[in-house]
Amino acid sequence: MFPIRDHNPSQRTPFVTYALIAINIVVFLSYWQYLDDPRVINAFFWRWAMVPQFVFDGAQLHTPITSMFLHGSFMHLAGNMLFLWVFGDNMEDAMGHIGFLAFYLFGGIVAGFSHAFADPSSVIPMVGASGAIAAVMGGYLLLYPKARVDVLFIFIVFFRIFPIPAWIVLGVWFGLQVFNGFTADLNTSGVAFWAHAGGFVAGVIMTAPLWLRLGATKFWERNDGHAPHPETEYKLSKSSIPRVTRRK
Repeated sequence: MFPIRDHNPSQRTPFVTYALIAINIVVFLSYWQYLDDPRVINAFFWRWAMVPQFVFDGAQLHTPITSMFLHGSFMHLAGNMLFLWVFGDNMEDAMGHIGFLAFYLFGGIVAGFSHAFADPSSVIPMVGASGAIAAVMGGYLLLYPKARVDVLFIFIVFFRIFPIPAWIVLGVWFGLQVFNGFTADLNTSGVAFWAHAGGFVAGVIMTAPLWLRLGATKFWERNDGHAPHPETEYKLSKSSIPRVTRRK
């Protein structure tokens, strides 16, 4: 199950969101042909990915930023860019272009250090935009808790789209990151769960001043937890499978 779109249309063109997606794709394409060459790709990641032990030793201090634009596989990139596409435009709409860019980058840095503090001696490189995107998701949850998010459920050959309130989708996602952070082996799981959780919390905290300026709980009451503009309606929100009636 994963979100494929929300019902929140943007009121302005999300140039920064588009640019971030484009940069992530271009950077990935610049080295994807070396993913099957361990010698080359390991040297590349050791220089540009975030290695907790290196950072805490005062080296590779550029990597909390550069690691945000690296991905370990096409599916890793595609999943992150989908989440950024779904939630990023609304946060950019609310914060403005420059404000959103600063929010995104700082959220990613906090996420990286959240992962690093969980295991400061780790020499496993961390890559991915998911920490920064988690910050976007945390901010989205605070501003639009009842906005409808279309979630695609896939079970073997059956698939169905359900519109679900953002607080359920994002709340469950955050809960899973915290649960896995406590229970999974961080050295073998291959997922930086604490980066996700830390980025999400950072996103909520950084969005709080905007939420307060908008009226806090009164902002929620005015819009019933939705964005302050009409929602988008999709004809296939409920299901993409045609309904077949039984013949009598």
